[in-house]
Formats: sequence, structure tokens, C-alpha cells
Amino acid sequence: MRRWIESGSTFERDIGYARAVVDGEWIFVSGTTGFNYASMTISDDVTVQAEQCLNNIAAALAEADASFDDIVRVHYILPNAADFAPCWPVLRRWFGTVRPAATMFAAGLADPRMKIEIEVTARRRAAS
Repeated sequence: MRRWIESGSTFERDIGYARAVVDGEWIFVSGTTGFNYASMTISDDVTVQAEQCLNNIAAALAEADASFDDIVRVHYILPNAADFAPCWPVLRRWFGTVRPAATMFAAGLADPRMKIEIEVTARRRAAS
């Protein structure tokens, strides 16, 4: 059974996508930026944006009855590749014990205020 998870982001409404799609045991979280969706504000600091990305992803996963422990794949997209290393401590705190397969891309993002976008794929594990 497929279901959609919405975050309240105006981007989801305007572009026509869901924050996440749950399809059976799989959860596909869309590229998520550092916007605070409640206020639609974004920090100028890439590390603050990374933290907010991960908080937004955590909220989507929780709504899908999953957590960071279920993440198997992560993609990082940054317009400026030099901004990636400053984010490592934040990323290590969230992913250090999970250790998903990961790739970083340098590419333009939809809004020039966005300095990082993170996309994850998770697979819920059977209860033990």
C-alpha cells in the first residue's frame, strides 16, 4: 500500500510532490532542504541548514513509523562542494551509527538560499 507524507512545505504544494512516499517497507524521502516549514524561513549557515534538513527528515520518517536507524541510502546535494566538509560533524552525529550508503553531488538547487539538500531511502525492519 502506498501513502504520501506531507510536511506542510509550500514547495510540495506548488511543485506537486510529497515529502515522503511509503511503499510497503520502503520509505523514500524527497530531497529535503534546510527550510523550517512552519515559518518557511532558512538560515544562511550551511551547518544550520544541514541540521534543519535532518530534523525535517526525522519528522517524515517518524510519520512513516521509521527512524534514522532504518536509513539505507543518503544523497547530499550542495551547490558549493566546499560547504560539505563543514557539515561533516552534523552528519556524523545523525548518521555515525547508521552508516548508510552515501553520495555527495555538487549541483544547483531550486532557490539560491539553499546550501544543502538531503534525500534518504529507508527500509523498515521487521519487529524482533
